[in-house]
Amino acid sequence: MDKNTNAYKTIGEVVKILKLKSKKGETLPTHTIRFWEKSFKQIKPRIFSGNRRYYDQKNIDLLKKIKFLLKDQGMTIKGVKKILDDNQILQLDEKSNRTIKSDRFRNKVVKISNILKDLKSKI
Repeated sequence: MDKNTNAYKTIGEVVKILKLKSKKGETLPTHTIRFWEKSFKQIKPRIFSGNRRYYDQKNIDLLKKIKFLLKDQGMTIKGVKKILDDNQILQLDEKSNRTIKSDRFRNKVVKISNILKDLKSKI
């Protein structure tokens, strides 16, 4: 039985929605979400009986933005905090996401090319 999209999600469900993976790929990295909660005051899950965290869609969307900025953009926590504290509007549409990813890929190719040139000059 699927939950309503407006229903609160558990921390495990949020990890799956965000597609977070641990380095070993064994368990769900719920610790990442808890760490982000401590780092970003904007994340406010509901805590019901048993100290279990439940996230609404607003919190999930915020976590998606944080994940995008930290993991995909390579920003620091301090940088993401500044953006969130300044209430800067983030539109993470598909086109800009693709553009940003292609820029990052291009930068990596240039770095690799420079490393290869440097190695060839040492031979």
